[in-house]
Amino acid sequence: MRPPLSADLLKIDREKVTADITAFIRETVFNRFRRKGVVLGISGGVDSSVCTALCARALGPERVQGLFTPEGESGEETLPLSRLAAESQQVRGILEDITPILEAAGCYRRRDEAIRAVIPEYTSQWKCKIVLPSVIDDDRFRIFSVVAVAPDGRQVKKRLPPESYLGVVAASNFKQRTRKMIEYYHADRLNYAVVGTPNRLEYDQGFFVKGGDGLADIKPIAHLYKSQVYQLAEHLGVPEDIRRRPPTTDTYSLPQGQDEFYFSLPYDKMDLCLYALNNGYPAEESARALGLSPEQTERVYRDIEGKRKAARYLHTPPLLVDERLVVG
Repeated sequence: MRPPLSADLLKIDREKVTADITAFIRETVFNRFRRKGVVLGISGGVDSSVCTALCARALGPERVQGLFTPEGESGEETLPLSRLAAESQQVRGILEDITPILEAAGCYRRRDEAIRAVIPEYTSQWKCKIVLPSVIDDDRFRIFSVVAVAPDGRQVKKRLPPESYLGVVAASNFKQRTRKMIEYYHADRLNYAVVGTPNRLEYDQGFFVKGGDGLADIKPIAHLYKSQVYQLAEHLGVPEDIRRRPPTTDTYSLPQGQDEFYFSLPYDKMDLCLYALNNGYPAEESARALGLSPEQTERVYRDIEGKRKAARYLHTPPLLVDERLVVG
């Protein structure tokens, strides 16, 4: 008989999960890849902090190279929390400010041009973010809007036509791809492997940039729901300041939660929805645990399935005419 849906179903044996992941990291890095250690970007969020702690336990902190890669629009707390995550695990870190690379590539300029298509008065002195309406409110097709704040505090919100939306996202993706380029530079220099830090929710729903934060040699927590990552964070001694930080994209100049940019609900409810859908719980049954109506829960289910379809491209490796060209 299937147990009633509740957050208790996502509780893990922290010691066993830690042992399994650290054994996987050791085996993969040393024996399969024959690398000396790992490189990973440390963002000051819980996912990268947990991966830092797991790698330090698996390989020893001296074989873990952390990277701090802020840019001109990173949150004020990003770098201090990134340093805190590394220091708490005795992992060394290298600061790589990627702002000059982004400026040279036209990241900010290209994004601003896309925004000016809908807000002509927008300049580089403004701040911005893009947002989605909540999926639980109604069944209408959801369209991204840009929220922009002028230097005098005036706020403007405009819906983004497809061309402008794609332009904003394409330019913003320079940030994730630049970070990955830096990670692989240090990995090549040290003969290390690169660690990716997505949790299950991000991995399943395609909340990553292809060739950016979606690119890695190992992804040690991609099977864990976000709430399970928080359980490991406490077990592994990730500092409380990091565990209290709300999940953020840290991509745009205005503060932005992941739920207003991509996910339908806060991470704890999204975890439960994803678990329920994966395990065959009907919307009527899940709704009680989620505090939603059956209709709202069904909308979230449909949104999850829709994002999975869109994520197929992101997950697909380069395709070959002759698939027999597989090496190894």
